[in-house]
Amino acid sequence: MWNVLLSFSGLVALIQLLFLPFCPESPPYLLLQKEDKAGCLKAMKQLWGEGNYHTEFDDLMKEKAITKGTKIMNVLEVLRERSVYPQLCTMLLLLLSLQLCGLSATANLQEGIIPYVSLGVSISELISIIFCSSIIDRFGRRMLLCGGYLLMALILVLLETSLLLSDQFLWLRYCSVILIFLFIIAYGLGP
Repeated sequence: MWNVLLSFSGLVALIQLLFLPFCPESPPYLLLQKEDKAGCLKAMKQLWGEGNYHTEFDDLMKEKAITKGTKIMNVLEVLRERSVYPQLCTMLLLLLSLQLCGLSATANLQEGIIPYVSLGVSISELISIIFCSSIIDRFGRRMLLCGGYLLMALILVLLETSLLLSDQFLWLRYCSVILIFLFIIAYGLGP
């Protein structure tokens, strides 16, 4: 029944697409990109209810004044900009390493267990999204990035060790799966 499971995400996307026209635009987008002050205040009231949002509006106006001289670039312009090459290379290496590290291969598990591992991966991603969104304001992005990378490195060392010893100790195969789940959670919390 994998086709039903796969189509479920399409159903959710369709529902989101139907309700999207009824959602207001982001206030920063309206003010900074579209330069629509009235639309920005209207969106703030629609999103946050009735109230006085002059402080938030003033913060957005300050941000607009700071970014006034900067040009908004499209993807091709960003790729041509030499000053962002280090960041682009870091992102590219991270994405390639995740694709090539073999985490998607489940460590010599029986075929009947693999669907449960896939379900566990999805649940791990959900846990990381919920957990990260609740702690990002408290700790900040820098702390989560550094901690996430350190945690991922530790988990990868443990995962490599468990994969090397999994032929001698069969229970380490299940530890490998748990470490994969933890790696996905650490990735969601950090990078």
